[in-house]
Amino acid sequence: MERRGWDSYDFLFVSGDAYVDHPSFGLSIISRVLEAEGFRVAVLAQPDWTDSGAFIKLGVPRLGALVSAGVIDSMVNHYTAAKKRRGGDAYSPGGAAGRRPDRALITYCNRLKSALRGVPLIIGGIEAGLRVFTHYDYWDDHLRRSVLIDSGADLLVYGMGEAAIAEIARRLGDGEPVGHIKDVRGVAYLDTEKGLEARRAGAERRPGGPGESAAAGSAAGAAAGANTRFIRLPSHEDVTRAKKAYAEAVAAEYREQDPFSGGVLYQFCGQTVVVKNPPSAPLSQGELDRIYELPYERGWHPSYDKSGGVPALEEVKFSVVSHRGCFGGCSFCAVNMHQGRIVQKRSAGAVIREVELLSRDKDFKGYIHDVGGPSANMRNAACAKQLRAGACKSRRCMHPRPCKNLIADHSDYLNVLRGARRVPGVKKVFVRSGVRFDYIMLDKNKTFLRELCEHHISGQLKVAPEHVSKSVLDLMGKPEARVYDAFCAEFLKTNMALGKKQYLVPYLISGHPGSLLSDAVELACYLCEKRINPEQVQDFYPTPGTLSACMYYTGLDPLTMKRVHVPSGDEKIMQRALLQCRKPENRALVIKALNLTGRTDLIGFSKGCLLKPDRKRSFNETNTRHNDGRPGRNRKRNSR
Repeated sequence: MERRGWDSYDFLFVSGDAYVDHPSFGLSIISRVLEAEGFRVAVLAQPDWTDSGAFIKLGVPRLGALVSAGVIDSMVNHYTAAKKRRGGDAYSPGGAAGRRPDRALITYCNRLKSALRGVPLIIGGIEAGLRVFTHYDYWDDHLRRSVLIDSGADLLVYGMGEAAIAEIARRLGDGEPVGHIKDVRGVAYLDTEKGLEARRAGAERRPGGPGESAAAGSAAGAAAGANTRFIRLPSHEDVTRAKKAYAEAVAAEYREQDPFSGGVLYQFCGQTVVVKNPPSAPLSQGELDRIYELPYERGWHPSYDKSGGVPALEEVKFSVVSHRGCFGGCSFCAVNMHQGRIVQKRSAGAVIREVELLSRDKDFKGYIHDVGGPSANMRNAACAKQLRAGACKSRRCMHPRPCKNLIADHSDYLNVLRGARRVPGVKKVFVRSGVRFDYIMLDKNKTFLRELCEHHISGQLKVAPEHVSKSVLDLMGKPEARVYDAFCAEFLKTNMALGKKQYLVPYLISGHPGSLLSDAVELACYLCEKRINPEQVQDFYPTPGTLSACMYYTGLDPLTMKRVHVPSGDEKIMQRALLQCRKPENRALVIKALNLTGRTDLIGFSKGCLLKPDRKRSFNETNTRHNDGRPGRNRKRNSR
């Protein structure tokens, strides 16, 4: 501040992450956007949350305090799917754990309210955006009310946030009270019933005014003027009493998460009303280009040098974001609620300019680690309709089968990759952010797959089939296993033609809602047949804001209201063990699972068996009969 000649500043940004000024970090993007708008921003990264005095080290901001828990939800950052404490934090100096509190957003806000009385408090980021309404909390294993109530924040900015925060900053700068800023897209706030009625009355007086949905929690409503529809969700009290009501609320929020057709959602919690405006409009290509071309330092703050820096930067320092959003529609993914289903992309020229910038970095070794987005090869909008009318409420683009209007075309992404390869000093451009293999298979032109194998992977390509059971894949929103098998064959064929030996590394999820123990056995048999021995398996993690988390809590698919089996306890542990059945420490669990499912035929010496019998205990393990039909040997013969 002294070097810049500031005697005051406009916004204090409190972050649960260390300060890394790179466009892969939300703290940096929002700070740079505000700076470009003419505002002064002071960053307070990972303050001591036990001391309110730590929050006023930089003095009092003129316009407001911004708070984010960080790039990753603080609870996910701290705990594994088994609720065990993680040993490190890649977003802290030196990777040290313990630099932020649990539920960082709430804790930081409570400290700020006592330290900066009367200063407008605005929360944002992934932890805020997925907790707008009553939500299931896996770590407490019950429903928690809106984070707006628990944090006491004046406004909540959800989604990527650049347009919303810029408008809020301008209006605060013009002297408008924060309590009057209730009509900004991409924002949620607290209100009273009287205040909500006044706003709705004002909307009805405008042409094409709203009509409230007749059924609480439904997404029905008039198409014309839909952005001013007011849709009442089941109240906090209703959803805590009835799981079906909670599933209805989740389904409504999911269907209304569209900037073209989404309405104003509201939910009562006692006498307080939580109100969520429709999402921000998609950014134009020019707007997105400008955001990523702001003057980022592209490094961690120098004060972290003595700690060895911030590990999270290493993977992304030489990576380039080419687009946002994903129309893949996976039930367990929060991208739909955070970035949306409408893909927004940077221009090819802007992406290549960034590659050129990276190539001049003193630490650049010739390798671009990634060029992509949530799904690297989904760089275009799913169809022409999305850009003028938004995503469909009644169906997903890729599931249960690809929409007939879907445009499968990799030509634009190919042009970006080819341009990046031609930049002087670049030896190789990797694609590591993951590709949708089902989208590749829809493209009749196989040029992308050939160039991907030839230029953009080095030995292994990570893909995400997740499972093989059709019933489980349906609930996940993923394609049938035959699509993955077809891709595997095409991948092998392409690499053979190129004279390369490269392999697929499948991401798998165990214990997802809908998965029976028999489904896990089916997946284990598939892995055995394909000679896949996964080193890592993701045990299902029910994070807020996802359809799968709702299934986990309610036992209902919120989009169909059909009952869903939810693995828990020992069954969930066994399902994970089955996917790594050859690990000695999993043997007892796998045997127990095979006994429970009546599949002891899979313990034997034949090709399709998951386990070989223990020579000392094979009589009990195989239930006196082997996979190949031979009678079980007695203990004496088997011990020879």
